[in-house]
Amino acid sequence: MGIIIGLVVTLGCVLGGFMAMGGHVEVLWQPWEVVIICGAALGTFFVANPMSVVKDAGKATMEAFKQAVPKEADYLEVLGLLHSLMRELRTKPRNEVEAHIDNPDESAIFQAFPKVLKDHDLTAFICDYCRIIIIGNARPFEIEALMDEEIHTIKHDKLKSMHALQQMSDGFPAIGICAAVLGVVKAMGALDQSPEILGGLIGAALVGTFLGIFMSYCVVGPLAAKVKMVRDKKSRVYVIVKQTLLAYMNGSLPQVALEFGRKTISSKDRPSIDAVEQATLNAGEKKAA
Repeated sequence: MGIIIGLVVTLGCVLGGFMAMGGHVEVLWQPWEVVIICGAALGTFFVANPMSVVKDAGKATMEAFKQAVPKEADYLEVLGLLHSLMRELRTKPRNEVEAHIDNPDESAIFQAFPKVLKDHDLTAFICDYCRIIIIGNARPFEIEALMDEEIHTIKHDKLKSMHALQQMSDGFPAIGICAAVLGVVKAMGALDQSPEILGGLIGAALVGTFLGIFMSYCVVGPLAAKVKMVRDKKSRVYVIVKQTLLAYMNGSLPQVALEFGRKTISSKDRPSIDAVEQATLNAGEKKAA
């Protein structure tokens, strides 16, 4: 919603200001300039990026439009799942716990937290490090270094689409100039025409420069920034898992370890201690049922 409102305000101010200066909006409608600029940008986007990044850019754009960042309920699900797993690790024999992490899709614990289970990357991250905890011969500082490296890799992969969009944004002004040059070339072929016709052709050519700069700084650039913000927040969930499991490995009780994870959440989105406690109680009731 924020992106749509921003685009409406931007277009309204740009076009409204142009009209207030006495300009005619219909002059800005140059469909072939749009075809040249957007087509060239899209083509270079496909040239510069593998298909996996192209597809992920579409997914990331939809996430940006929907503001698909983790909410308090999502954080509570992650903390609730971690609490249930830590209790299992603390009280159950190894083979019973392994059954949960080896096949999370069939695990009653994971099934009680469908949002986490739906995120296959996050589920795999949790299971991998719980498996290391079960093995029991890894030292916490070694696991912390490994987690940091994996989180860095995950974040890098998640931001590939943002970098691709930013590169496209950086190229739009130059592509707009290319479209303008082509328009001037066309105008040069009409030097024998009346000043009115020649002026219209030159004006149409200059629209290409305007469109390139507008698409770069008012559409694609801000969209790339929004994608980065959304993906950064989604990657933050891995830090919550990291801090919680490390606290548990260092000897904290499950409920105390959750506090280490809760404190890494932004103060705006951070659930209260009571909310976390209630979520863990509800998780226990779901498992018992």
